[in-house]
Amino acid sequence: MPIALTSEQVWKVLEREIFAVLATVNPRGQPRTAGIVYTVRDRVLYIATGLKSFKARNVARTPHVSLTVTVGKRIPFLPWIKIPAATITFQGLASLRPADSVGADLRKLLLRGLKVEGQALADLGFIEVRPVGEFMTYGIGVPLMTMRVPEAARGRAPV
Repeated sequence: MPIALTSEQVWKVLEREIFAVLATVNPRGQPRTAGIVYTVRDRVLYIATGLKSFKARNVARTPHVSLTVTVGKRIPFLPWIKIPAATITFQGLASLRPADSVGADLRKLLLRGLKVEGQALADLGFIEVRPVGEFMTYGIGVPLMTMRVPEAARGRAPV
């Protein structure tokens, strides 16, 4: 039986992390994934991308996406022992926004210090993802040893 998590617990983890895998659908209805860097503001995830990238084109056609955030796990004092990452997976509704439609502070956060000006800025866009439904988790809010039992390490929380 999945463990009961609160949405607050899951959002705290999402806000600490920066890497996720974004799943979109291409024009032929096939799934397509990409590793992305994101930031969270007001319970919305933002992703920087080129306006002509496959991610941007796919989101413009089909706003239904899925994201999986990986959360690294380590055993203190035994870092060479490999532990599977914990995960948070959810569906969301995405929209594509031009770079000048978000504030300068959010743009600075997303670009993480990169200087983007002129045509490069005009070619830049942001994907805004609003999670819907439930967060499905593995290894979030449980001790490392519990991760050995998949049924005990799974969790759900409302968005």
